[in-house]
Amino acid sequence: MSTSTDDRLPPIPESDWTPEQRRLAQPIIDGPRGALISPFVPLLRSPELMDHAQRMGEYLRFRSSIGLRLSELAICITARHWSQQVEWAIHAPIAEREGIAAAALADIAQGHTPGALQPDEAVLYTFCTELHRDHNISDATWAQAVALWGEQGVVDLIGVNGYYSLLSMVMNSARTTVPASSASPLPPLGKGG
Repeated sequence: MSTSTDDRLPPIPESDWTPEQRRLAQPIIDGPRGALISPFVPLLRSPELMDHAQRMGEYLRFRSSIGLRLSELAICITARHWSQQVEWAIHAPIAEREGIAAAALADIAQGHTPGALQPDEAVLYTFCTELHRDHNISDATWAQAVALWGEQGVVDLIGVNGYYSLLSMVMNSARTTVPASSASPLPPLGKGG
């Protein structure tokens, strides 16, 4: 594994965008994100993929049936799983603003099971952790999640985990530069973390 930190797919100057890049980037700029933010910088190289991804992400981030507080927690858990610094820098402060305890986020950042979670957050943490670690969900966790959020909520939660895994893979591979943020960077995890 290379230790270089050079951004492999840095921003393309707007003056160099193709007509397709410009056409498909504009809804992102005009939408709730307000700019062509970090994940979409490398994805701009594949404008149609970027377009499909951003539309799915807009739903999962802003309108999913589990709500913003739980979506943001799931994003942070996924960012920690992938050691994705950009997603952590963007979403940890949002998660805290939405009501996730700072102590819980600090535990997640360290790769520890958080102790400061509300009951629904604890179910979500277990669900996301099982999904990332085991590539499956236990019957007990599935039943708890369906009881809390229904089948649509469970599918949306799986979608949040999958979508942010995609963005994490893209940005980790591209070595996307971390924006300036008040969030502390994720520390490295030991093997198996």
